[in-house]
Order: sequence, then C-alpha cells, then structure tokens
Amino acid sequence: MSNPHREHIRPKAGTFYYGECRGVEYAAAVFEPTADATEAERVASQDEGSLRQYLVRPLDSDWKFLASDTNPDSGCAKKIPAALAALWGNCSKV
Repeated sequence: MSNPHREHIRPKAGTFYYGECRGVEYAAAVFEPTADATEAERVASQDEGSLRQYLVRPLDSDWKFLASDTNPDSGCAKKIPAALAALWGNCSKV
C-alpha cells in the first residue's frame, strides 16, 4: 500500500546520494513535491519533510526510513556508516 503523502515527490536535483556498505544499501535525499502533488503531499513536504531524509535497505528487504537531518550542518556520519559518509563528502549542505 502506498503512502498517500509520498506518492508525488521526487529527490531535489543535486541532493541524492546512494551507496552500499557491507551488503546494506543507503540513500539520502531532500525530497520535493512534483507539479501534480496534492495539497496533503505539499503540506507533508514542509517542516521536517523538507529536510534530508536517510533510507536504508538491508539485504532482501524493503527501503526503510532511517533518520532525517534536524541540523543539516551536522553532516551525515551519525546516520550512515562513516566510510560511506566520507565518500559522500559528509553529505555537504544542500
């Protein structure tokens, strides 16, 4: 079942990160509503929804929400493995 507040969103250009570490996939992005987003989706994209979101997918599993940046200046090393954060330039500011 899809989440009605997340159907019409996409990663904001220049904010998408993806990588794998020890067989686990990680992704990070700032999401924005598409042109056909509903009002509920636009509201969900405000406040914490407008921050960088971190997702994780262990082997043979679905993507799961890991964390969001409450302080984008802090980088991403606390949210993903340090080696991957280093490759991502510590998820530099949006």
